[in-house]
Amino acid sequence: MSLLVVGLSHRSAPVSVLERASLTAEAQGKLLQDTLASEPAVEAAVLATCNRIELYADVDKFHAGVAELSTLLAQHSGVGLEELTPYLYVHYEDRAVHHLLSVACGLDSMVVGEGQILGQIKDALARGQELHTAGRLLNDLFQQALRVGKRAHSETGIDRAGQSLVTFGLEQLAAGSGMPVGEWAAEKRALVIGAGSMSSLAAATLVRTGVAEVVVANRTQARAERLAEILGESGGVARAVPMADVARELTRVDVVVSCTGATGLVLTAENVASALGVTMDHATATATATAAASAVGRGAAGGPEGCPVPADAAGAGAGAGAGVAAGAGAAAVPAARQGADAGSMGQHGAWADNGTAAAQVRKREQAGVRTVAPVRLALLDLAMPRDIDAGVHRLDGVRLVDIESLADASADAPMAADVDQVRTIVSDEVAAFGAAQRAAQITPTVVALRSMAADVVSNEVARLEGRLPGLDDKQRAEITQTVRRVVDKLLHAPTVRVKQLASEPGGAGYADALRELFDLDPQTVAAVSRADLNDTPDGGNRGRA
Repeated sequence: MSLLVVGLSHRSAPVSVLERASLTAEAQGKLLQDTLASEPAVEAAVLATCNRIELYADVDKFHAGVAELSTLLAQHSGVGLEELTPYLYVHYEDRAVHHLLSVACGLDSMVVGEGQILGQIKDALARGQELHTAGRLLNDLFQQALRVGKRAHSETGIDRAGQSLVTFGLEQLAAGSGMPVGEWAAEKRALVIGAGSMSSLAAATLVRTGVAEVVVANRTQARAERLAEILGESGGVARAVPMADVARELTRVDVVVSCTGATGLVLTAENVASALGVTMDHATATATATAAASAVGRGAAGGPEGCPVPADAAGAGAGAGAGVAAGAGAAAVPAARQGADAGSMGQHGAWADNGTAAAQVRKREQAGVRTVAPVRLALLDLAMPRDIDAGVHRLDGVRLVDIESLADASADAPMAADVDQVRTIVSDEVAAFGAAQRAAQITPTVVALRSMAADVVSNEVARLEGRLPGLDDKQRAEITQTVRRVVDKLLHAPTVRVKQLASEPGGAGYADALRELFDLDPQTVAAVSRADLNDTPDGGNRGRA
C-alpha cells in the first residue's frame, strides 16, 4: 500500500474555485465513506479548510487511485471534474508525507508560519478516527504532522516569519496610517461579526491591541454573549448584539472584522455606504450587484485556513446577511444559484479595473500619493467565501483587507532563516517517517518468524520429555531455557539487521526474502498484520483491514 494525496489549495486554484469547492462537515464525512468504498483505497482522511481541500488515502494502485480520488473530490465539492482537474495537485509516498508536514508547519499557508492549521489537521484526524476511515498509516502520518508542526513552532522563529491571519490582517489595516497596530487601534470601537474560533481570536486580539470597545454580533445570540463575557473577564470592554443590529452598529464603529460561514454576503457595499452616509457611484453599484450574484448559493465554508466555523454559523448569509441588508435599506442577496461562468466573472468583477485594495494602497504609497479620504471604516474579511462585498473598497473613507489581499501582501514578506530551518526539520522528519514505516512493514514477518521458532522449541521439548521421562522439573526447565537461548541468539542478529535494512529506501523486499527463506505461512503473517492494525492508539479507530 502507498500514500496518495489529491487536492487543491490557494496555491493551485483561484479564490473563485476554492469558494465553490468548499465542503461542509456532512460532505466531508460522505466523501470519506465513499473513498473507503472505492476499490483502490483502504484508508482515507480529508483536510478541508477555506484555503485547501485535500484527500489522503492509502491505495494499492497509483493511477487508479488518482482517477478515483479526483472523481470523488469533484462529485462532493460540486465543481465539475473537467473544471476542477487543472487545479488539482497529486503527491505520492514520500512527497505526500513531505507535503502534509510542510502544511502542518505553516510553510504552505497563505501567511507563512501561521499555526492555526494544526487545529484543522487535528480535526481531520479526529474525523477519520470517528468514522473509522483512518487506519495505521494515516493515524501515524497525521500524528507525526501534529508533532512536527509543534516542533517547528517551538524550536524555530517561524512565527516571526508569518503571523496569524488576524494579526497580519490588522497590521495591513494599520499600514495605511503609518502607525503600529497598537497606536492605530487605540480608542477605536470594533465590531466582530461571528463567534467562531477565528472571530474569537480576532476579538481577543483587538482587546490586546487596546481598542476601546468590542461589539460582537452572531446569528446565535448566546454565543455572542458568551464571547463578550470572556472578553470582559480578560479586561476588555465588550457587549453582544443581535445580527439585526449590525447595520446600526456600523454607524458607530471604526473597525469591522467578519468571519462567518455565511452562504451569501454579510455586508454589501450598500450597507457600508448607508452607514457612512456616502453615495455609491455607478461603478461601485455595478460591482456590488455582480459580487452579490457570485456569492449566491455558496456553501458554508468558514474562516481562513486552520479556523473552522461553528455549525450555527452556517446559513448566516441567508439569515444574517439578509437581515443586515434589510436593516440598511438594501436588497437581500437572492437565494438562487448562478452558473459557474457568472460566478467566476462576478468573483473578480470588483477588481477588474484597479486590482485589490492592498495593491492600490501600495501603489499610491510607492508613488508618494496620499489617500484622498481619511479612513473612516476599516474592514477585515477573514471568511472564505467572503463575507464583505469587495466593492466597498471603492467607497471614500473605506479600507478593506480580505483573504485575497492578504495573500498578495504576504507574498512580499521576507523569508527568514527560520523558514529554511523549518524546511530542514521537515526533510529530516520525512526521512524518519519513511524509515519507520518501512521498518514497520517487516515487523509482522519478524513476529511470525519468532512465533514459528517458539513452536519449534515447544515441540522439541515435548518430544524430549517423551524420550526422557525421568527428568525432574529443574532439569526440564534448564533444558527448555537452554534451547530457547540458543534459538534467540541465532535469530537476534538476523532480525535486528533485517529491520535496519528494511528501513532504508528499497528495503521492502527484505520481508519477502525472509518469508521465502524460512517458509513462513503467509496467513500467519497476515494475521499478525491484522492484529497490529487493530492495535491503534485510540483502541479501535482504524480503516478497513
